[in-house]
Amino acid sequence: MSTVQIVVVGGDPAHVAQVAREVSDYGMDWRLRHAAGPADVPAPDAPDAPEVLVVSARESEGGGLPVLAALARRHPGTVRIQLMAPDGGQDLLDVLTNSHRMLNEPLEALPLIEAVESVSELRDLLEDPALKQAIERVGTLPAAPRQYLALTALLRDPDSTAAQIADVVGQDPTVAARVLRLSNSAYYSGGREITDLRTAVTRLGHNALRQLVLASEVFSAGPEADELRDRALRISQLAGKLLAGPSADLAATAGLLAEVGLLLPRNAGIDPAVTPYSATGAYLLGLWGLPGPIVEAVAFHDRPSRVRGSFWVTGAVHVAAALVNGREPDEAYLRAVGQYDRLPRWRELAAAA
Repeated sequence: MSTVQIVVVGGDPAHVAQVAREVSDYGMDWRLRHAAGPADVPAPDAPDAPEVLVVSARESEGGGLPVLAALARRHPGTVRIQLMAPDGGQDLLDVLTNSHRMLNEPLEALPLIEAVESVSELRDLLEDPALKQAIERVGTLPAAPRQYLALTALLRDPDSTAAQIADVVGQDPTVAARVLRLSNSAYYSGGREITDLRTAVTRLGHNALRQLVLASEVFSAGPEADELRDRALRISQLAGKLLAGPSADLAATAGLLAEVGLLLPRNAGIDPAVTPYSATGAYLLGLWGLPGPIVEAVAFHDRPSRVRGSFWVTGAVHVAAALVNGREPDEAYLRAVGQYDRLPRWRELAAAA
């Protein structure tokens, strides 16, 4: 197997050299080198073109989100990892748009190894010829959730207004009705009935609105659509409670889509023993262009130990999907990531959902 070429863009060259030595000590046949900025990264067709790009968090040191975006355009097939500053300040959606993984800065050898191997395993799964053949037998695949994607883009625009958001929601009468119904539910109601979408979207808040639109749009048809949608929302709500900060929203979205593979026709000849619904669902999300951590969580939520590293989005979706469906979470996995002691509390959250 050839040496893996990794370029760290920005940051301290001396620290990159130290990480390179530590990676070698772990027995990895990787060439890890530093680039001061995008101009120093070898071209995609160069003999030493990078297979993995790691981008520093700080623009002042040659990294940052603009550099990540530029490298994504120039190296679309390369694994991209964005380092996150300890003081925050980076928009999670902007990061996920152009990267496959996020790691804390300063870069450390073991998390880097785990991230690269996890992304590589996901790529191997999605490029499996047997999976592609199974998908080809389906014929027409469910369309990407255009309304959700348009809404997400609008919510990221600081100049967007409640009226513009309401216009997007109102494009589908079924979705609009569900938004109004939820905004008047006991959980959100302030005692005054809401009858217009503009007030409804303000009351719900952006995160709840996105999840509801996504669930309504993805699980919109078929004899089991209502059941799938209700279960998806329960998994989403629970998964979002198992992580903190921006990761909670990521887990909620991944939980909502955990069972999206069940939308594919059962008469398509896909053997679930060979090609599980989690794999077909992840493939579908990849076609839709959803962020890597969401695709990974859907792909491996039924086999969480295949994802290296600490308890994150995949683990949260695994626990939520298992508890909502009345199954036992993987005890060995939870012990391995040091989360088994939290299971009783998670059961209480699931029972209350």
